Amino acid sequence: MSFTIDSKVKLNNGVEIPLLGLGVYQSEAGEETQSATRYALEAGYRHIDTARLYSNEEDVGKVIRESSIPRKDIFVTTKLWNSDHGYDSTLKAFNGSLERLNIDYIDLYLIHWPVPGVRNDSWKALEKIYSEGKCKAIGVSNYTVRHLRELLEICEVVPAVNQVEFSPYLYQKDLLEYCQSNKIQLEAYSPLTQGKKLKDRTLMNIALKYNKSPAQVLIRWNLQHEVVVIPKSVRKERIIDNANIYDFSLSEDDMKQLDSLNEDFRTCWNPSDQP
Repeated sequence: MSFTIDSKVKLNNGVEIPLLGLGVYQSEAGEETQSATRYALEAGYRHIDTARLYSNEEDVGKVIRESSIPRKDIFVTTKLWNSDHGYDSTLKAFNGSLERLNIDYIDLYLIHWPVPGVRNDSWKALEKIYSEGKCKAIGVSNYTVRHLRELLEICEVVPAVNQVEFSPYLYQKDLLEYCQSNKIQLEAYSPLTQGKKLKDRTLMNIALKYNKSPAQVLIRWNLQHEVVVIPKSVRKERIIDNANIYDFSLSEDDMKQLDSLNEDFRTCWNPSDQP
């Protein structure tokens, strides 16, 4: 399975999203986020993932505007936070994100969390935003199969993306297959388990076999499952290393061995019990 840093996947509406992106969750507002975004663009990344919750949309937008890279070549994602749900509130929140980013449009706008009672009203607002051309694609985050089934019953626009925590230690195979069967692109956040599993013996042994780091193996595992992946780092060398995953391919046996590591290990939120 061959990939390059320029590899993209076509979403269900024809929009192309780069398979590798930089996540800026927990990157401090100001110089830290700006530097990380700048390092990523210099290293060849063309996909930056932020959110209203992260309080660093302004910094991402600033670097994109100052970059010599054409805007059309950079894929920008941001998200609707829980306190902004509801039809009118969602429209207002989107405009707020667009203003903070200070760019002409957003490539992908996601519902950050399936807030009960209001999430479907929020989705209707996303459909309006999408129909007006203010964003190129809309989707969700932290949706389980149950939440997706509910949404597919009422939506006019099928979500293009479902962004969830995903790694060999949280191998959500049923969710991946459900998304694939409904042409919803799965996207992985916290693919590196926030560092908590990087010293797992099985992972380290596989990394040693390919002369790669455990982090590089985890990113490659996602790509070979055809999952968009957004590892987070603020360190230049790590951002560069995270993109150095195109000169090797995990064997079928090693992929199966990594798949078998699933232990429902989460580093972030668990939406499974969300009504």
